[in-house]
Amino acid sequence: MRKMTEVLGNRESNYILPFFWQHGEEELVLREHMQIIDESGIKAVCVESRPHPDFVGPQWWTDLDIIMDEARNRKMKVWILDDSHFPTGYAAGRIKTDYPQYQKQFLKIHQQDFVGPQLQAGILVKWALQRPGQRGVSVGVEQVKSDHEGEQKQVFSAKDRIVGVVAARKTGPDEIDPDSLVDLTSQLHEGTVHWDLPEGRWRIFTLVLTYDGGEKATEGYLNPIVPEATQVLIDTVYEAHYDRYKDDFGSTLAGFFSDEPRFGNVKGPLASIGRLDMILPWCEDLQDMLKQEGSDDDVIRSLPLLWANAGVKGQEMRYRYMDLITRLYAEHFTDRLGEWCRAHGVEYIGHVIEDNNAHARLGYGTGHFYRSLWGQDMSGIDVVLHQILPGMDDGYYKSFTSTGWDGEFFHYGMAKMGTSLGHLDPKKHGRTMCEVYGAYGFGEGLKLMKWLTDHMLVRGVNHFVPHAFSPKKYPDPDCPPHLYANGYDPQYRYLPILTYYMNRVSHLLSDGVHVAPAAILYHAEAEWAGEYMLFQKPARELTQNQIDFDIVPSELVISAQVKDGKLQMNREQFPALIIPYAEALPSQLIAQLVAYAEAGLQVYFVDGLPARSSEGEDCTSELSDLKKQKSVSIVALDELATRLRSDHVYEITVSEYQPYLRYYHYRHNDGEVYMFFNEDPAKAIETTITVPALKGVDEMYIYNAFANTLSPLHTSMYGNKQSFSLRLEKYESVLIVQGTALSEEIAEVSTAHCSYTNLHEIRGEWKLSLATAKQYPEFSAYGTCAGLTSLAVPTMLPEFSGTVRYEIEFDMHEVPAAARLVIHEPYEVAQVWLNGHDIGTRICPPYAYEASGCLQPKGNRLVIEVTNTLVKEQQDFLSQFLIQEPTGIVGNVYLQY
Repeated sequence: MRKMTEVLGNRESNYILPFFWQHGEEELVLREHMQIIDESGIKAVCVESRPHPDFVGPQWWTDLDIIMDEARNRKMKVWILDDSHFPTGYAAGRIKTDYPQYQKQFLKIHQQDFVGPQLQAGILVKWALQRPGQRGVSVGVEQVKSDHEGEQKQVFSAKDRIVGVVAARKTGPDEIDPDSLVDLTSQLHEGTVHWDLPEGRWRIFTLVLTYDGGEKATEGYLNPIVPEATQVLIDTVYEAHYDRYKDDFGSTLAGFFSDEPRFGNVKGPLASIGRLDMILPWCEDLQDMLKQEGSDDDVIRSLPLLWANAGVKGQEMRYRYMDLITRLYAEHFTDRLGEWCRAHGVEYIGHVIEDNNAHARLGYGTGHFYRSLWGQDMSGIDVVLHQILPGMDDGYYKSFTSTGWDGEFFHYGMAKMGTSLGHLDPKKHGRTMCEVYGAYGFGEGLKLMKWLTDHMLVRGVNHFVPHAFSPKKYPDPDCPPHLYANGYDPQYRYLPILTYYMNRVSHLLSDGVHVAPAAILYHAEAEWAGEYMLFQKPARELTQNQIDFDIVPSELVISAQVKDGKLQMNREQFPALIIPYAEALPSQLIAQLVAYAEAGLQVYFVDGLPARSSEGEDCTSELSDLKKQKSVSIVALDELATRLRSDHVYEITVSEYQPYLRYYHYRHNDGEVYMFFNEDPAKAIETTITVPALKGVDEMYIYNAFANTLSPLHTSMYGNKQSFSLRLEKYESVLIVQGTALSEEIAEVSTAHCSYTNLHEIRGEWKLSLATAKQYPEFSAYGTCAGLTSLAVPTMLPEFSGTVRYEIEFDMHEVPAAARLVIHEPYEVAQVWLNGHDIGTRICPPYAYEASGCLQPKGNRLVIEVTNTLVKEQQDFLSQFLIQEPTGIVGNVYLQY
């Protein structure tokens, strides 16, 4: 198996490109950090200018020249974060200073209610132009009189303009009759609409085009649905780097990274159209485009439906709008940047904000995850600010944000959404990048980093952007933790253990094909057009029952093929398609589902069929046909996994319910790889797993990615299935390999999964000594102890960050042929020497070490070095959202034999 042979021969590729923050440090510091990054097992950097004082200015080029020189000499790659600060879209300030006409533009609505009849009524609508926060609403009569001359200058913007005035009959406190909409724009004169107001209750909608508003963080940013705006970013950043480094493009300079571009019409992840009152993204010709997309010649008359409660017609209008602007975003922003990069021999990567379901919304979002990243060369996601924590997978939990994080989305949805795009878009070649570890605080050490890494790997992520290396003088308060931290990070010397692990596993999970029995429909279009179910709801059910899947968007389902009863997209094949509940779906999709069901594809509608099409087209016949199809089922959410297994829509089985066992199946031409990970933060998993047998291959192997060793796995054959027993401690993962030409790759037979019947607890007086990162390996004596307990308690070392060395001598009644040393609950990196032999370092559980051949009857000398994080010393703001773990060993130490 070629990939396995490459990994065992230490010939894996690099899959890590950490952020390298720039502040204008001196040359020696930049060169030192490039050396440190290289020596840590990382062969690329993503240079981030966010804190730099002179992006695309003389000092920037001087600093980047140094980094490029080091990269060339070290055969490293350099990526460029594509703006002066995040989020991407500022264009280094040029939109604001030189091209204000290309900044974000919005459509806002002003609403007034009246009761008729009133002939020749005059309705004052000019106040729709009032700027947010200005005077004018609560002023008294005398102030209005005294300020009359200057009032418009104070309150109104010359750039804002009314583009339409529409009336509608009210049918309830906040509902209108969409059939009663009347366009009054032609009757607007100098801020007043003149109209014979009919009998009844009426609402007047005044539509205003404005550059004012949106979230504060992206004021003056480019409008991503205007191609000329994106061109300013290209000219300012991309072309400037090409002019200077054109000879490095495609070699040392790998490409550009966009960080969290967005619509930014409001702040936050809750900007679901029709559910939040907000201004909407707009551009000058959007009205004409909507006219072309719909059947209503008078678009102005329909625009209030984007906000008003108007039943189905309102939902249809919102769908048309969202469908259009998400396609425009893809075409004029992401696709444009990606095409420029590919034309210049480099790649375009990055991510948008997915947080708390923002990926299918406005505000922080870009409306449609798949469209927004389709133009990139890798799929991309990010995890920051404690968004994923072990065990926090059920509903919202309080953390950095006031609303908290949606644990169900982050655990069961986000990574699978990202990797699905990597699988489904041919130009991504199966690659998904995750920006990871960022802004968790100094309390985040290698143990949590490894858990987060496995969370991503077992879902198919195979490229990583660690956050971050900061050359700024320690302690830099900017979004810790910082890898290395200018030599103050006590765990940094162990970072290569993690990076080599990441590169090895990523290598095995690249350049092949993901295997999954099901596809789940992405819910964005359903959310725009009515009641809907978040895709992570069925995703959770399948994940906890070991039924793997991809998340697939409507347009890919529509353009797919069904062959032999399987939905085929790119190189992926799915025997079943799952539709989360949707009141409405695109008409073309509904028609295709009928055709696919007739072709034998198993289609499961969760909690019900749709009632209508998103666009308002008649699909009564198609929905009726769906009900009649034998391969179409309506299934309750809590019965979905059981039904899928009864219909043989699964690949692996476990001997009992294991809600925290994760798996991922990856196929190469010459072998198969299964990754298993215990995501339970507290308990071990012990089970029997059955997988399909690989034709012509009887043997299976366990690959230890930390030790880089391959060992035989005992299996039992049952027809075309193979079964094996598996025990995974908390935080533990393993790769099971089926493939040809692997037996000769076995370097040793590991005892890691042996059964031990005897325990020998190591007791006595432990000698303790201490060293900070800067002092290591010079230790100073601390004292002795007979019992192992945390040193972080108030009476001992609550503020110590560094390494605690434990030393003890012990005797054995007899020397066993095979043995391993186990440390219970060290915090958190533990390196062990037994009788002068370095028997290993563990950065996370299980803390078990091969001790065979190292023991003697008398005078065994055991040395354990336990290294914590910088949080004890720094106690930073972000670390308040992590449990402050003990220092040292709080359990016991024993030999198993």
